[in-house]
Amino acid sequence: MDSATVKKWVTFFIGILCAIVIADALSNVIVSAAGITGWMSFLINFVLYAVFFFAILYAIERIFHIEFFGFWRE
Repeated sequence: MDSATVKKWVTFFIGILCAIVIADALSNVIVSAAGITGWMSFLINFVLYAVFFFAILYAIERIFHIEFFGFWRE
């Protein structure tokens, strides 16, 4: 296996993991600070998580010039 391919996959997984951790933390902090509980908390947390996750991935792509979902463009 080529080392460039391994580097791509490692970068992909680390970037996704960072986006997951940061998005989860941000959405939990916002929902907790707002004092929302119950099923509404779950719904708002899910929506915020999705928004933050894709925004963070987009920011990582732009800042570090990494393509997460552009493997077909080689």
